[in-house]
Amino acid sequence: MSMKPSREAVEAIVRMALLEDAPWGDLTSQTLIPADASVTAHLVAREQGFFCGQDIVTAAFSLTDASIASEFHVTDGQSFTSGTVIATIHGPARGILQAERIALNFAQRLSGIATLTARFVDETKGTHTRIVDTRKTTPGLRLFERYAVRCGGGHNHRFSLSDAVMAKDNHLAILTASGHLTLTEALLAARSALPHTAHFEVEVDRLDQIDAVLAANVDTILLDNFAVNDLRIAVQQINGRALTEASGGVTLDLVRDIAATGVDMISVGALTHSVRALDLGLDIDPAIHQAIPLA
Repeated sequence: MSMKPSREAVEAIVRMALLEDAPWGDLTSQTLIPADASVTAHLVAREQGFFCGQDIVTAAFSLTDASIASEFHVTDGQSFTSGTVIATIHGPARGILQAERIALNFAQRLSGIATLTARFVDETKGTHTRIVDTRKTTPGLRLFERYAVRCGGGHNHRFSLSDAVMAKDNHLAILTASGHLTLTEALLAARSALPHTAHFEVEVDRLDQIDAVLAANVDTILLDNFAVNDLRIAVQQINGRALTEASGGVTLDLVRDIAATGVDMISVGALTHSVRALDLGLDIDPAIHQAIPLA
């Protein structure tokens, strides 16, 4: 899968999670588990889905104990069925038990995002519409969650506020509050201050706003909370003069009808803000190995 998070970024985020979970080590494992015990564990799917988190799971174990080895049988972006062994983990028992919850937390959430994204993408097959995410991500985990969307076949919106201009209703209300400029004039003035490479997107929530926004030569028009019939009218009205994005209240039941209106993109906040973690488990192989002391 392309555009993976860098190793440095993965390790930085995973280190923080490991420190949060075991600031002074794993008291339970240190008390109950022999220091020389080694085990094999299997990351197993309890339901079908799409996987995401290979490098992150690997980092959770290796940063806990560098001698833990992870072998993946399913890689990022691949589908699996219930009962599939996604990965095999081998190494010191204490380290595997200490890292287990962090590895699972990441893998379950990211695989849940990838799986839900894949369902939305599948519903729009045969159309030219892209499924894209939003900034409604878990603080600190946007890099991972955006990657999970790509693993599910979706696309990313702007990564941060620094990446593009996206004028939403509150921006427009303030921009035109003085009454000295029309909406078109205000948008043109704002655009003139931008570098030529900067993307300019403007949100509208009514059909009668579209012409004024089009007159400002924006790149994308976000059609927010439009009914399906109004979306179809809006796409015809814009007629290729700007990219079109539908957003607001998008569900699996509606997404096919929305895509059929001809919009270029459908942004779905639910991909990251209310996704259900996929059911994955870490099963320890019953064979426990202990180091044989030297004579």
